[in-house]
Amino acid sequence: MPFFSLTRLLFAALSWLILAAALYLLWTGYAGAESVTPDGETFIDRDPWRLWTGAALLAWSFFGRLAVLWLTTRPDRTQTRPVRDGGRMVEGATGSRLYVEEDGSGPTVLFTHGWGLDSTIWRYAKDELRRGHRLVTWDLAGLGLSRLKQGSRPTLDGFAEDLRGLVLAQPEPVILVGHSIGGMTIQTLAREHPDMFGREVAGVVLLNTTYTDPSHTMVLGGLVRALRPLVKAGLQLAVWFQPVAWLSAWQSYLSGSAHLANRLGFGGQVTRSQLEHTTLLATRNPPGVQAGGILAMLDWDADGVLADVGCPVLVVGGEIDVVTKVEASEHIASTSSQASLRRIAGANHMGFLEQADPYHAEIAAFVDRQSGGASDVRPR
Repeated sequence: MPFFSLTRLLFAALSWLILAAALYLLWTGYAGAESVTPDGETFIDRDPWRLWTGAALLAWSFFGRLAVLWLTTRPDRTQTRPVRDGGRMVEGATGSRLYVEEDGSGPTVLFTHGWGLDSTIWRYAKDELRRGHRLVTWDLAGLGLSRLKQGSRPTLDGFAEDLRGLVLAQPEPVILVGHSIGGMTIQTLAREHPDMFGREVAGVVLLNTTYTDPSHTMVLGGLVRALRPLVKAGLQLAVWFQPVAWLSAWQSYLSGSAHLANRLGFGGQVTRSQLEHTTLLATRNPPGVQAGGILAMLDWDADGVLADVGCPVLVVGGEIDVVTKVEASEHIASTSSQASLRRIAGANHMGFLEQADPYHAEIAAFVDRQSGGASDVRPR
């Protein structure tokens, strides 16, 4: 999302400034200044504070994430980690290679993750919802273990075609669940293939997503739109100079600056493993691919495509979401005769992870309404 691209850029710049200050203080502190004693002898006068301060800033540049995690998050009750459950690679409709995992039995629920992440972010959902449901998760092309077709760039239309192929490969109608760009991908699929909804797609759950160019539904969106040419130029540079962007991302990760940027997408209950998980994924996924996806989002619109959708839709929004404000969820729900809205108090953009219980309860109840089952998933 553009919001995170800007915050990560700003915090990365701060991280480099800290590292530069550390090196400058260490160098000037060690070099010192030539002075003369009253007897006329010359000596090197060194300021110890420069050496100590430089050493402290250098340590922060490479180990600061430990302090940031400790100071800005809560201890974990249940950890989330980027681990795999033994999936398989399949050929995507666009020529991409997609990593897919399947787990559980029952009504099929197909999850599409948000941008910069991968399917390991559904760890809590898989642990909670696999009882009584067949869960399918996948990595968007270019992220995680999935690979874009050689020479291609990420687009919403491409993601939607890949999702269409996965839906058609299922043995029964599915419930589609999408977070952020995952929800945008589902809406793109509805725009391009409306006949699938009510037939291959039995229902849709949209989590913290938007219906148009995200710069219109994010905090500080007016600033992003005003700086649109500069934002696009910066993203294009990340595509062209990916190795440099990757080096910057990892340095920001080590210093904790990347964690501070991602912390803005959480509310007051985020735990250490949740912040570490999301920051690690956003760091190790190719920055050129991430920048290309954001460029695609800035030219995207699907307003009103769910107006006459042929299946029920559940829209879940976080009341304090700064990336896709809750007004975006309200707009989607208000423009569809089949949609219902749930607002989650205290939930930010990563609410489905931070406040997993109410999100899971909403998803399970929705799936079971469409399948005629009765879920045992309730908020704890």
